[in-house]
Amino acid sequence: MKKINKDSPIPKYYQLKEILREMIENEELKPGEAIPTEMELCQYHNVSRMTARKAIQDLVYQGLLYKEQGKGTYVAYPKERRNVFQLLSFTEEMKANGKQVDNQILLFEKKVPNKRESEILEIDNSIDLIYVIKRLRIVDGLPLAIEMAHIPEKVVPGLARKDIEEHSLYGLIEKKYGIKLSYGKQSIQPVVLTSYEGDLMNINLKDNNLGLLFERITYSEDDEAIEYTKSIYRSDIYKLEYTLKR
Repeated sequence: MKKINKDSPIPKYYQLKEILREMIENEELKPGEAIPTEMELCQYHNVSRMTARKAIQDLVYQGLLYKEQGKGTYVAYPKERRNVFQLLSFTEEMKANGKQVDNQILLFEKKVPNKRESEILEIDNSIDLIYVIKRLRIVDGLPLAIEMAHIPEKVVPGLARKDIEEHSLYGLIEKKYGIKLSYGKQSIQPVVLTSYEGDLMNINLKDNNLGLLFERITYSEDDEAIEYTKSIYRSDIYKLEYTLKR
């Protein structure tokens, strides 16, 4: 490991942060590997505990490190990338990237839609019901997102919990119910995670309390609103990728 240059005008914490970043980028410190403790960094570089802590915390905020309470600080795994211009289900997207996808169903119910849900799905909440499916999305053993899907009952009559456990939602809609999905409208914004969301995704909110909220309405070829989904993704291991053309 390089040493801090004490004669440099660059702040010591910043130098230490860049030394650790370079070690991560050169894979001297590999994903999942513990980094030296604050005390070890203090002794090696002859800096204060506050300096070491700030360098580490900045890298946590940037998604290069993550902390496990009572264990230590580790190198983060490469972030999952998402092409936001292609209409894919979560399962389709992750499997296309060679990932293992697992789901934990947190809620499966049929209910009367509220005013906003009925407006988005273009249904009458005095007569129509919707299915609400809330799932914890797990990729390669790591909780990545909390997803809540809303689908009109008339679109997927007889939908069973077992169907959701065994199949992709988009796959079910297209193959079992014969509805061709055509396009979607999606918005993305940062959100502050609640303690419940942090617990579900094993996030220490003291280190990172921000998530990415995706809201998507998916339409059929007949311009019928088929699904309204709200998904909260971990910002520390997930990023968006765009291809820009001129």
